[in-house]
Amino acid sequence: MEYDEGLVKAKLIRWGRYLNHYCLPAWEQLPNVGLYMEQVLILLKEYLDYLPPELKEEQFITAATINNYVQKKFMPEPIKKRYYRVHLAYMIMICTLKHSLSIATLQKLIPVGLPEEKVKETYTAFALRHKTTATYFADQIAFACGPMLFDEPRTSDLTVNDTADLITATAIVSALSRLLAEKLLLLEGKKIGDVAPEELE
Repeated sequence: MEYDEGLVKAKLIRWGRYLNHYCLPAWEQLPNVGLYMEQVLILLKEYLDYLPPELKEEQFITAATINNYVQKKFMPEPIKKRYYRVHLAYMIMICTLKHSLSIATLQKLIPVGLPEEKVKETYTAFALRHKTTATYFADQIAFACGPMLFDEPRTSDLTVNDTADLITATAIVSALSRLLAEKLLLLEGKKIGDVAPEELE
C-alpha cells in the first residue's frame, strides 16, 4: 500500500481538530415538537455529520431503518407518526454505536420503555462520554502518530511507523473494543458465583 504521507498528515490533523470540537447535541437542543420522518432524517444527518466526505453514504439512515428499529422494539414507537426528543435521543445513540455493537446488544445498553427522565439521564451521560472519548481518541492518535505528524522520535511501542501501521493498529483497537463491550454486556445481572472459576483465571 502506498500513501502520500503529507496528505495523511493533513487529514489526521484536520480530523483531530474536528473531533476535539465536535459534540452531540444536548438533551435540551433536541426538538420536542413532534417531527415527521423526513425532518428526523435531516436532523440525524446534521447531528451525526462527522464522517469524511469520501465515506459518507447517500443515506446513512433511512426511514425503513427507523421503522425496523421501532418494529423490533429497539426504540419507542412514534406518537401519531411523529417523533419527539426521546425518539431522537434513542436514534442518536443507536446510530452512533451501531458500527461497533450489534443492534440486539445495544438493546441491553439502551433498553426501551424507560421513563423520559431516565432517557434524559442516559442520553446526557452518553453525550458527555462521547465528547470525552472522542477527545481522548484524538489525543491517542496524535500520540501514536507523533513521528508522522510532528517529526517526533518514536516514544513507545504504540507509536506507528506509517499509514499502513496506523490502519492496522486502529482496526485492532476497534475489534478489541467491540469484544470487550460485548463481554461486559453479557455480565449483566450475573454474580461472581455464577461464573466457572476457570473463566476468572
